[in-house]
Formats: sequence, structure tokens, C-alpha cells
Amino acid sequence: MNLVDTFSEFKMGKNIDRPTMVRVLEDVFRTLIRKKYGSDENFDVIVNTTKGDLELWRVREIVPDGEVTDDRSQVSISEALAIDEDYEIGEECYEQLFLEDFGRRAIMAARQTLISRIMELEKDEIYKRYFDRVGDVVVGEVHQILKRELLVLDDATGNEVILPRTEMIKGDFYRKGDIVKGVIKRVEMRNNTPVVVMSRTDNLFLEKLLEQEVPEIEDGLITVKNIVRIPGERAKVAVESYDDRIDPVGACVGMKGSRIHGIVRELRNENIDIVNYTNNLSLYIQRALTPAKVSSINMDVNSKSANVFLEPDQVSLAIGKGGTNIKLASKLTGFEIDVYRNNEVEIDDVELDEFRDELEDWVIDALKSIGCDTARNVLELSKDELLRRTDLEEETVDEVLRILASEFEED
Repeated sequence: MNLVDTFSEFKMGKNIDRPTMVRVLEDVFRTLIRKKYGSDENFDVIVNTTKGDLELWRVREIVPDGEVTDDRSQVSISEALAIDEDYEIGEECYEQLFLEDFGRRAIMAARQTLISRIMELEKDEIYKRYFDRVGDVVVGEVHQILKRELLVLDDATGNEVILPRTEMIKGDFYRKGDIVKGVIKRVEMRNNTPVVVMSRTDNLFLEKLLEQEVPEIEDGLITVKNIVRIPGERAKVAVESYDDRIDPVGACVGMKGSRIHGIVRELRNENIDIVNYTNNLSLYIQRALTPAKVSSINMDVNSKSANVFLEPDQVSLAIGKGGTNIKLASKLTGFEIDVYRNNEVEIDDVELDEFRDELEDWVIDALKSIGCDTARNVLELSKDELLRRTDLEEETVDEVLRILASEFEED
């Protein structure tokens, strides 16, 4: 009888190498032998990895009848001849053991031990395998949709990976069976079970996508110096080339945007700005504020702050929708950036600070944060734009427009 037939589902574990499986099987069956015979010293456990079977043999020295002093290591000649009629005194007697020799209860206990050991080994193997793959891109099929996360089956291994909703891009929507791509963010043990967490919002995901699309990055000719993102909205990537003949920005964007378009689609139309990295901080800040064109910069390297001056029509570009552009530029460069219009105040214009008796300080500060330093700066913008670009209430905006407009009506 083939011993492993009863354990068929464990012939070779999905994630366990053969030597480890052989060791586990030997250990489990030697435990079974010790419980029945008190020792496993005179037993051979043979695991055949090619056929997938396992054999147990009891080995004892053949002695004359009546001279057996230790039945663990010795067997009488008459008992040996019952096993094989060719045996002779002094030889070793090999007796094959079968499952029924151990009893049903012992077999069930051994089976449970085997299940437990193999599950533990598979968990360890999964943890090690994915721990070594942290930062790699994983592609899988959505297996189950839960309230806080998606369960994804990794195409490469068939193992379950978790995509938390907090790691999904705004606009991500998946159904069961859909293919999803992300980066392995971390592997952790929860209740002694490995949990593999993937992410689509991590900066590393964008870096890996660039690496896949841009051979020069994979080859080490171009280096990604820094990435900052507001997932699904906007990202800024600073790149540097070690070969003067290679334009790193052009290589990343590709001919007519061919390389970057695929990444943008994968990231739900995330607007990606690729900029040339430089040690010239002033130039780096200018590049970080792309697509706005900077007129001049006053920097304080010690406090890591920069006052940037632009033409009026460039201010909104520098700030970006909801302040995303200036926020990402600050993160990319490590400088706190404040945007100002060029100091060309019209003769019939009035600085906003002159209205502090009529407008509260926080209202004036909110207007300045979007690049409006004078009354005409504010009046040039529509009511809807002021509401969109600031956090001011509609009543407050109406009051601001009324007060500022009345200043010029009086003139």
C-alpha cells in the first residue's frame, strides 16, 4: 500500500522545495514510528520524490530462535523466514511497514501533524518569496471585492495579494475578474499568516512603470532622482542622465509622448511632469514649477524657503488646480515656495494690506495664497474662480468683491 496515497494533496507542496518536503515527511513518520515502537533507530524512511511515494522499512539482525535479547534490533530466524524464505542467520531482515500497521487513530494524528507542518512551511515560503519582491510590480486578477480592500490573485504565483482601498488611485474601479497592476508595498504577518499588500499610489509604482517603459532607466543611463505624487491627479519626476548625449526628459516622454502615455493611462490620467534634475537650486525650483515660467527667485537656503515672482498670467499655472502644482514643486525641491506677481503695481491699484481695517487677516491671507496681492489682482478674477481657488465662502467672496470694487468707484 502506498503510504502517501492518504496524503495525496501534500505530495509536493505548492511553495515548498523537495528537500524540505522530504525532511517533513521523514520527521512526521519517524514520530509515528517512535510512538508505536518506542524508537526509530532501526527504521528506514525512504521518500521517492520522482514517483511521489514513501516507504517505511524495519531493519533487524537475524539471530537463532530463542536468542533474541532486544526485539527492537533483533529478529528470530523463524520470524525472518516468514517474511522472506531466503533469509539466513546473521543477515539484516528488511520488513516493510504499511499504514494499517499503525492504527487508524495514529494515522489521523500523523495526517493532522503533516497538514499543520506543511501549512507553516508554505506560510514561511510565501513570506520569504514576497519579502524579497517588495518594490516589484505585481499583476493579478481581482478575486474578491471587500468593503476595505480587494483580494487579488498574483498571476505569477497564484497567491493572494491584498489591495487596500487606501492604496487605490482616485477613479480606480474594478470588478471581479479584472486585471490589476500595482507594486508590492510590504509583507507582514497577521495572526501567523503572511499578508502581501500591494499599492497603486506608492511613488515606487510610478518609478517601476517608468523603468518598464524607458530602457535607459533600466540600463542605468538615466536615474530617477525623486518622485512626488498626488495619485490620480498630478506627479512630478526629477530625472538625471549620466550620458551627455541622452536627454533624460525626452527619453522618458518618448516620441510624441509614446512612452509616457501608457503610464498616464495606467494611473487614471495622472498628469506627469518630467523635469531635469540639477544641483542649481534656483534652476531646479524653476523647473519644478513647470509649466509656469518664472521671472525671478529670492531664496533662503538656510530656512529652505523661496519667493518666486511671475507675470500675472503665469501665477495660476504655478499654483495649479487646487494648489497641486506648487504643493508638488515644494515636495520635489524640499523648499517652501511662495508665489508672487511681479512688483508692477498699477498707479490706480491698491495693496490688499490697505484693506485690513475692512477685511479680516485670514481673508487677505487666503487671497494672497493664490497670488493676489492687490485689489485689481482680485477683481481680475471671476467670482467662480475665487470660490474654486480659495476656501472662502460665497458670502465672504461677495463681500470682498464689493469692498474692493467700491474703492475704485470712489476714485
